[in-house]
Amino acid sequence: MAINKNALIRYKTIDKCLQNHYRNWTLENLIDACSDALYEYEGRDVNVSKRTVQLDIQMMRSDKLGYNAPIEVYEKKFYRYSKPDFSITDIPLTENDMNVLSETVEMLKQFKDFSLFDELGDIIHRLEDKIYTEKTHRQPIIHLDKNEQLKGLEHLDVIYQAILKKVVLKVTYQSFKARKPNELTFHPFILKEFNNRWFMVGKTKASQEIKNLALDRILTIDFDFKTPFLEESFNGDDYYKNTIGVTVLNSNHVQDIILKVDPSNAPYILTKPLHHTQEIMERYENGSLTFKIQVHINFELERMILGFGEAIEVLAPKQLRKKIGKKLASAKELYELDLD
Repeated sequence: MAINKNALIRYKTIDKCLQNHYRNWTLENLIDACSDALYEYEGRDVNVSKRTVQLDIQMMRSDKLGYNAPIEVYEKKFYRYSKPDFSITDIPLTENDMNVLSETVEMLKQFKDFSLFDELGDIIHRLEDKIYTEKTHRQPIIHLDKNEQLKGLEHLDVIYQAILKKVVLKVTYQSFKARKPNELTFHPFILKEFNNRWFMVGKTKASQEIKNLALDRILTIDFDFKTPFLEESFNGDDYYKNTIGVTVLNSNHVQDIILKVDPSNAPYILTKPLHHTQEIMERYENGSLTFKIQVHINFELERMILGFGEAIEVLAPKQLRKKIGKKLASAKELYELDLD
Protein backbone atom coordinates (compact mmCIF):
# COMPACT_ATOMS: atom_id res chain seq x y z
CA MET A 1 0.00 0.00 0.00
CA ALA A 2 1.47 3.34 -1.04
CA ILE A 3 1.81 6.00 1.68
CA ASN A 4 2.58 9.63 0.96
CA LYS A 5 5.20 11.59 2.85
CA ASN A 6 2.75 13.78 4.78
CA ALA A 7 0.85 10.75 6.04
CA LEU A 8 4.07 9.19 7.34
CA ILE A 9 4.95 12.44 9.13
CA ARG A 10 1.52 12.46 10.77
CA TYR A 11 1.79 8.79 11.84
CA LYS A 12 5.22 9.40 13.41
CA THR A 13 3.96 12.55 15.12
CA ILE A 14 0.91 10.82 16.60
CA ASP A 15 3.14 7.94 17.70
CA LYS A 16 5.57 10.32 19.42
CA CYS A 17 2.71 12.11 21.19
CA LEU A 18 1.13 8.92 22.48
CA GLN A 19 4.46 7.72 23.84
CA ASN A 20 4.40 10.75 26.16
CA HIS A 21 2.34 9.42 29.07
CA TYR A 22 2.75 12.59 31.11
CA ARG A 23 0.20 14.48 29.02
CA ASN A 24 -3.41 13.92 28.13
CA TRP A 25 -3.85 14.02 24.35
CA THR A 26 -7.11 15.21 22.90
CA LEU A 27 -7.91 15.00 19.19
CA GLU A 28 -7.32 18.76 18.93
CA ASN A 29 -3.89 18.36 20.56
CA LEU A 30 -2.93 15.71 18.00
CA ILE A 31 -4.18 17.90 15.13
CA ASP A 32 -2.02 20.80 16.38
CA ALA A 33 1.03 18.52 16.77
CA CYS A 34 0.61 17.18 13.22
CA SER A 35 0.19 20.71 11.84
CA ASP A 36 3.37 21.85 13.62
CA ALA A 37 5.34 18.84 12.37
CA LEU A 38 4.23 19.37 8.77
CA TYR A 39 5.09 23.08 9.00
CA GLU A 40 8.58 22.13 10.21
CA TYR A 41 9.09 19.72 7.30
CA GLU A 42 7.34 21.69 4.56
CA GLY A 43 8.19 25.25 5.64
CA ARG A 44 4.56 26.30 5.12
CA ASP A 45 1.19 25.91 6.78
CA VAL A 46 -0.49 22.62 5.92
CA ASN A 47 -4.16 22.25 6.74
CA VAL A 48 -4.72 19.13 8.85
CA SER A 49 -8.40 18.43 9.33
CA LYS A 50 -10.12 16.62 12.18
CA ARG A 51 -11.25 13.93 9.73
CA THR A 52 -7.64 13.40 8.51
CA VAL A 53 -6.29 12.67 12.00
CA GLN A 54 -9.26 10.43 12.82
CA LEU A 55 -8.51 8.40 9.68
CA ASP A 56 -4.80 8.32 10.62
CA ILE A 57 -5.65 6.86 14.03
CA GLN A 58 -7.95 4.31 12.36
CA MET A 59 -5.18 3.38 9.90
CA MET A 60 -2.61 3.03 12.70
CA ARG A 61 -4.97 0.74 14.61
CA SER A 62 -5.49 -1.51 11.59
CA ASP A 63 -3.28 -4.18 10.09
CA LYS A 64 -3.08 -2.41 6.70
CA LEU A 65 0.34 -0.91 7.51
CA GLY A 66 1.33 -3.65 9.95
CA TYR A 67 1.13 -1.27 12.93
CA ASN A 68 -1.85 -2.72 14.87
CA ALA A 69 -1.37 0.21 17.24
CA PRO A 70 -3.27 -0.29 20.55
CA ILE A 71 -4.73 3.23 20.57
CA GLU A 72 -7.56 3.64 23.05
CA VAL A 73 -9.81 6.49 24.15
CA TYR A 74 -10.24 7.12 27.86
CA GLU A 75 -12.54 9.52 29.67
CA LYS A 76 -14.28 9.83 26.27
CA LYS A 77 -11.84 12.45 24.97
CA PHE A 78 -8.17 11.49 25.55
CA TYR A 79 -6.01 9.16 23.43
CA ARG A 80 -3.21 6.87 24.60
CA TYR A 81 -1.51 3.53 23.96
CA SER A 82 -2.96 0.74 26.09
CA LYS A 83 0.54 -0.75 26.06
CA PRO A 84 2.84 1.93 27.54
CA ASP A 85 5.97 0.68 25.74
CA PHE A 86 4.38 0.47 22.29
CA SER A 87 5.75 2.39 19.29
CA ILE A 88 5.14 1.94 15.58
CA THR A 89 8.93 2.21 15.09
CA ASP A 90 9.39 -1.06 17.01
CA ILE A 91 7.23 -3.17 14.71
CA PRO A 92 9.08 -6.46 13.94
CA LEU A 93 9.90 -7.29 10.33
CA THR A 94 7.43 -9.52 8.55
CA GLU A 95 8.53 -12.49 6.47
CA ASN A 96 7.82 -10.50 3.30
CA ASP A 97 9.80 -7.52 4.66
CA MET A 98 12.79 -9.75 5.30
CA ASN A 99 12.60 -11.34 1.85
CA VAL A 100 12.53 -7.92 0.18
CA LEU A 101 15.40 -6.65 2.36
CA SER A 102 17.48 -9.75 1.61
CA GLU A 103 17.26 -9.16 -2.13
CA THR A 104 17.85 -5.41 -1.72
CA VAL A 105 20.99 -6.07 0.31
CA GLU A 106 22.31 -8.41 -2.38
CA MET A 107 21.74 -5.78 -5.07
CA LEU A 108 23.33 -2.98 -3.05
CA LYS A 109 26.43 -5.11 -2.51
CA GLN A 110 27.03 -5.08 -6.27
CA PHE A 111 28.07 -1.42 -5.95
CA LYS A 112 30.62 -1.86 -3.18
CA ASP A 113 33.41 -0.35 -5.31
CA PHE A 114 31.83 3.12 -5.20
CA SER A 115 32.55 5.32 -2.18
CA LEU A 116 29.09 6.72 -2.90
CA PHE A 117 27.91 3.58 -1.08
CA ASP A 118 30.46 3.69 1.75
CA GLU A 119 27.91 5.14 4.13
CA LEU A 120 25.58 2.29 3.26
CA GLY A 121 28.19 -0.29 4.23
CA ASP A 122 27.38 -0.26 7.93
CA ILE A 123 23.65 -0.14 7.22
CA ILE A 124 23.95 -3.15 4.91
CA HIS A 125 25.86 -5.13 7.56
CA ARG A 126 23.24 -4.29 10.18
CA LEU A 127 20.44 -5.20 7.80
CA GLU A 128 22.09 -8.54 7.08
CA ASP A 129 22.50 -9.18 10.80
CA LYS A 130 18.87 -8.27 11.45
CA ILE A 131 17.62 -10.41 8.60
CA TYR A 132 19.66 -13.50 9.39
CA THR A 133 18.98 -13.40 13.11
CA GLU A 134 15.25 -13.46 12.39
CA LYS A 135 15.22 -16.12 9.70
CA THR A 136 17.22 -19.07 8.46
CA HIS A 137 19.82 -18.69 5.73
CA ARG A 138 18.63 -19.33 2.20
CA GLN A 139 19.91 -18.79 -1.31
CA PRO A 140 19.06 -15.40 -2.89
CA ILE A 141 16.02 -15.40 -5.17
CA ILE A 142 17.55 -12.71 -7.42
CA HIS A 143 20.91 -13.65 -8.90
CA LEU A 144 22.80 -10.84 -10.60
CA ASP A 145 25.51 -11.47 -13.17
CA LYS A 146 28.86 -10.41 -11.76
CA ASN A 147 32.56 -11.08 -12.17
CA GLU A 148 34.56 -10.62 -8.98
CA GLN A 149 37.83 -11.24 -10.86
CA LEU A 150 37.29 -8.40 -13.35
CA LYS A 151 40.29 -6.08 -13.42
CA GLY A 152 39.91 -2.33 -13.05
CA LEU A 153 37.00 -2.20 -10.60
CA GLU A 154 39.34 -0.59 -8.07
CA HIS A 155 39.45 2.50 -10.30
CA LEU A 156 35.69 3.03 -10.29
CA ASP A 157 35.60 5.35 -7.33
CA VAL A 158 38.49 7.57 -8.42
CA ILE A 159 36.80 8.08 -11.80
CA TYR A 160 33.39 8.63 -10.24
CA GLN A 161 34.78 11.32 -7.94
CA ALA A 162 36.66 12.96 -10.82
CA ILE A 163 33.47 13.17 -12.90
CA LEU A 164 31.44 14.42 -9.95
CA LYS A 165 33.96 17.13 -9.02
CA LYS A 166 35.19 17.86 -12.59
CA VAL A 167 38.81 16.92 -12.01
CA VAL A 168 41.24 15.86 -14.77
CA LEU A 169 42.92 12.45 -14.49
CA LYS A 170 46.45 11.25 -15.20
CA VAL A 171 46.13 7.75 -16.62
CA THR A 172 48.67 5.08 -17.56
CA TYR A 173 46.85 3.02 -20.17
CA GLN A 174 47.79 0.02 -22.29
CA SER A 175 45.32 -1.32 -24.84
CA PHE A 176 45.44 -4.96 -25.87
CA LYS A 177 47.08 -3.96 -29.16
CA ALA A 178 49.72 -1.59 -27.71
CA ARG A 179 53.26 -2.84 -27.07
CA LYS A 180 53.81 -0.42 -24.20
CA PRO A 181 51.70 1.80 -21.90
CA ASN A 182 50.74 5.39 -22.76
CA GLU A 183 50.54 8.32 -20.35
CA LEU A 184 47.28 10.21 -20.88
CA THR A 185 45.72 13.37 -19.53
CA PHE A 186 42.03 12.50 -19.50
CA HIS A 187 38.86 14.54 -18.93
CA PRO A 188 36.20 12.00 -17.85
CA PHE A 189 32.55 12.73 -18.71
CA ILE A 190 30.72 9.52 -17.78
CA LEU A 191 31.23 5.92 -16.67
CA LYS A 192 29.63 3.30 -18.91
CA GLU A 193 29.03 -0.39 -18.30
CA PHE A 194 28.58 -2.86 -21.15
CA ASN A 195 28.62 -6.64 -21.06
CA ASN A 196 30.08 -6.74 -17.54
CA ARG A 197 32.94 -4.35 -18.42
CA TRP A 198 33.32 -0.74 -17.31
CA PHE A 199 34.53 2.11 -19.50
CA MET A 200 35.53 5.70 -18.84
CA VAL A 201 34.24 8.04 -21.53
CA GLY A 202 35.79 11.45 -22.14
CA LYS A 203 38.50 13.39 -23.98
CA THR A 204 42.25 13.83 -23.82
CA LYS A 205 41.91 17.42 -25.10
CA ALA A 206 39.20 19.69 -26.52
CA SER A 207 40.27 19.18 -30.14
CA GLN A 208 40.18 15.37 -29.91
CA GLU A 209 37.26 12.99 -30.40
CA ILE A 210 35.49 11.23 -27.55
CA LYS A 211 37.45 8.20 -26.29
CA ASN A 212 36.48 5.08 -24.37
CA LEU A 213 39.06 3.74 -21.92
CA ALA A 214 38.39 0.26 -20.58
CA LEU A 215 39.01 0.14 -16.83
CA ASP A 216 40.65 -3.28 -17.06
CA ARG A 217 43.42 -1.77 -19.20
CA ILE A 218 44.22 1.11 -16.83
CA LEU A 219 47.52 0.47 -15.06
CA THR A 220 47.63 3.59 -12.86
CA ILE A 221 45.30 6.52 -12.30
CA ASP A 222 45.52 9.71 -10.25
CA PHE A 223 43.99 13.17 -10.02
CA ASP A 224 45.53 16.06 -11.95
CA PHE A 225 44.50 19.22 -10.08
CA LYS A 226 46.69 21.54 -12.20
CA THR A 227 45.00 20.99 -15.58
CA PRO A 228 41.67 22.83 -16.06
CA PHE A 229 38.74 20.51 -16.70
CA LEU A 230 37.01 20.70 -20.09
CA GLU A 231 33.59 22.23 -19.59
CA GLU A 232 31.66 20.44 -22.32
CA SER A 233 28.01 19.54 -22.55
CA PHE A 234 27.99 15.76 -22.96
CA ASN A 235 24.85 13.65 -23.05
CA GLY A 236 25.48 9.91 -22.92
CA ASP A 237 22.00 8.99 -24.14
CA ASP A 238 22.41 11.12 -27.27
CA TYR A 239 25.98 9.96 -27.85
CA TYR A 240 25.13 6.25 -27.71
CA LYS A 241 21.65 6.40 -29.29
CA ASN A 242 22.78 4.55 -32.45
CA THR A 243 25.34 2.29 -30.84
CA ILE A 244 25.42 -1.25 -29.54
CA GLY A 245 28.25 -1.38 -27.02
CA VAL A 246 30.73 1.45 -26.52
CA THR A 247 32.42 1.98 -29.90
CA VAL A 248 30.86 5.08 -31.48
CA LEU A 249 31.95 5.75 -35.05
CA ASN A 250 31.11 8.67 -37.34
CA SER A 251 27.64 9.11 -38.85
CA ASN A 252 28.68 7.30 -42.05
CA HIS A 253 28.81 4.06 -40.08
CA VAL A 254 25.17 4.34 -38.94
CA GLN A 255 23.24 2.12 -41.32
CA ASP A 256 20.10 0.07 -41.60
CA ILE A 257 21.10 -3.43 -40.56
CA ILE A 258 18.58 -5.96 -41.90
CA LEU A 259 18.62 -9.37 -40.24
CA LYS A 260 16.60 -12.56 -40.57
CA VAL A 261 16.16 -14.77 -37.51
CA ASP A 262 15.02 -18.40 -37.48
CA PRO A 263 11.72 -19.53 -35.85
CA SER A 264 13.29 -20.85 -32.63
CA ASN A 265 15.07 -17.56 -31.89
CA ALA A 266 12.42 -15.14 -33.16
CA PRO A 267 10.64 -14.96 -29.75
CA TYR A 268 13.91 -13.85 -28.09
CA ILE A 269 14.28 -11.01 -30.60
CA LEU A 270 10.65 -9.97 -30.12
CA THR A 271 10.72 -9.97 -26.33
CA LYS A 272 14.19 -8.46 -25.97
CA PRO A 273 14.97 -6.17 -28.93
CA LEU A 274 18.62 -5.91 -29.93
CA HIS A 275 18.32 -2.11 -30.03
CA HIS A 276 15.67 0.56 -29.40
CA THR A 277 15.52 1.23 -33.17
CA GLN A 278 14.43 -2.35 -33.89
CA GLU A 279 11.59 -2.58 -36.40
CA ILE A 280 9.92 -5.77 -37.63
CA MET A 281 9.83 -5.82 -41.44
CA GLU A 282 8.25 -9.19 -42.26
CA ARG A 283 6.92 -12.25 -40.45
CA TYR A 284 6.93 -15.63 -42.17
CA GLU A 285 4.53 -18.57 -41.85
CA ASN A 286 7.21 -20.81 -40.30
CA GLY A 287 7.74 -18.33 -37.45
CA SER A 288 10.94 -16.69 -38.67
CA LEU A 289 11.07 -12.96 -39.22
CA THR A 290 13.08 -10.15 -40.79
CA PHE A 291 13.83 -7.04 -38.78
CA LYS A 292 15.87 -3.86 -39.00
CA ILE A 293 18.02 -1.87 -36.56
CA GLN A 294 19.76 1.44 -37.26
CA VAL A 295 23.19 1.38 -35.60
CA HIS A 296 26.93 1.82 -36.09
CA ILE A 297 28.66 -1.12 -37.71
CA ASN A 298 31.17 -1.75 -34.96
CA PHE A 299 32.99 -4.58 -33.22
CA GLU A 300 30.24 -5.07 -30.64
CA LEU A 301 27.54 -5.40 -33.31
CA GLU A 302 29.59 -8.06 -35.10
CA ARG A 303 30.15 -9.96 -31.85
CA MET A 304 26.44 -9.87 -31.08
CA ILE A 305 25.47 -11.20 -34.53
CA LEU A 306 28.12 -13.92 -34.37
CA GLY A 307 26.79 -14.90 -30.95
CA PHE A 308 23.57 -16.09 -32.61
CA GLY A 309 25.54 -18.40 -34.91
CA GLU A 310 23.39 -20.01 -37.56
CA ALA A 311 20.20 -18.55 -36.06
CA ILE A 312 20.65 -15.12 -37.68
CA GLU A 313 21.42 -14.16 -41.28
CA VAL A 314 22.63 -10.70 -42.31
CA LEU A 315 20.65 -9.58 -45.34
CA ALA A 316 22.04 -6.03 -45.59
CA PRO A 317 24.25 -4.11 -45.95
CA LYS A 318 26.41 -6.19 -48.27
CA GLN A 319 29.75 -5.35 -46.65
CA LEU A 320 28.52 -6.53 -43.23
CA ARG A 321 27.00 -9.69 -44.74
CA LYS A 322 30.32 -10.44 -46.42
CA LYS A 323 32.33 -9.78 -43.25
CA ILE A 324 30.14 -11.97 -41.05
CA GLY A 325 30.18 -14.69 -43.75
CA LYS A 326 34.00 -14.73 -43.77
CA LYS A 327 34.16 -14.96 -39.97
CA LEU A 328 31.71 -17.86 -39.91
CA ALA A 329 33.64 -19.61 -42.68
CA SER A 330 36.85 -19.19 -40.69
CA ALA A 331 35.11 -20.56 -37.61
CA LYS A 332 33.90 -23.56 -39.60
CA GLU A 333 37.48 -24.30 -40.70
CA LEU A 334 38.45 -24.75 -37.05
CA TYR A 335 36.08 -27.70 -36.84
CA GLU A 336 36.55 -29.20 -40.32
CA LEU A 337 38.63 -32.17 -39.14
CA ASP A 338 36.12 -33.04 -36.43
CA LEU A 339 33.23 -32.67 -38.87
CA ASP A 340 34.93 -34.94 -41.42
